[in-house]
Amino acid sequence: MSDIDIRDDRAAGRLEAVAGGEVLGHIEYFVLESPERALVPVHTIVEPAHEGKGIAGSLARELYDSARREGVAVAPLCPYVVRWAERHPDEAPAADPELLGAAREWLAAHPERF
Repeated sequence: MSDIDIRDDRAAGRLEAVAGGEVLGHIEYFVLESPERALVPVHTIVEPAHEGKGIAGSLARELYDSARREGVAVAPLCPYVVRWAERHPDEAPAADPELLGAAREWLAAHPERF
């Protein structure tokens, strides 16, 4: 994956895997502010031509690394990120159930966002 850059477009809520100016995949997320600040991944998408190359896993890893650098939690609602976190407990601490509930409530209140 050395030729792939991962960039965080916080304003758009997208963590993107980019190579040669092309977005190969992305995680859509939002920042939850209450009951505590958290990154909440909602969808992980990899372009069909680039599936099976570890791009989604690299994106998930970077999301958790970003959260760790910022000192915030991750409350995954994206099924892929949930599965990735279960397989990588050393890199992806389990989310607090209250935080997950708050993330689900926020998403339900803002359906236009995703």
